[in-house]
Amino acid sequence: MSKLKRFDLSALPAEPAGPAPDRILTGHPQASYKLAAEHEGGRLSAGLWEASAGSWRVAYDEWEFFQVLRGACELVGDDGERQVLRAGDAIVIEPGFTGEFVVLEPMAKHFVVYTG
Repeated sequence: MSKLKRFDLSALPAEPAGPAPDRILTGHPQASYKLAAEHEGGRLSAGLWEASAGSWRVAYDEWEFFQVLRGACELVGDDGERQVLRAGDAIVIEPGFTGEFVVLEPMAKHFVVYTG
């Protein structure tokens, strides 16, 4: 079995990815993902995530790295920190981050999530 996982997402189905209705703050955001790789029983995953405009509450108990491919988003922490990300920007979110995920323009991102 190969130890190289190429991101060939064209043949993979898109799966719904929330957000949960009780977390939505503005708009009617819809999100989906395509899982390219999974390891350690789901503790590590990587793929493509896409979402329409809107905002919702988030509470991270995992690590996430993502790079915006298109569109724009803003992360607004409960502590007042704000980060606007556009195509080409990347970020690491640490466990314990709480706040809002705001999709400013329909967006796509590559992600890696670790729930260790």
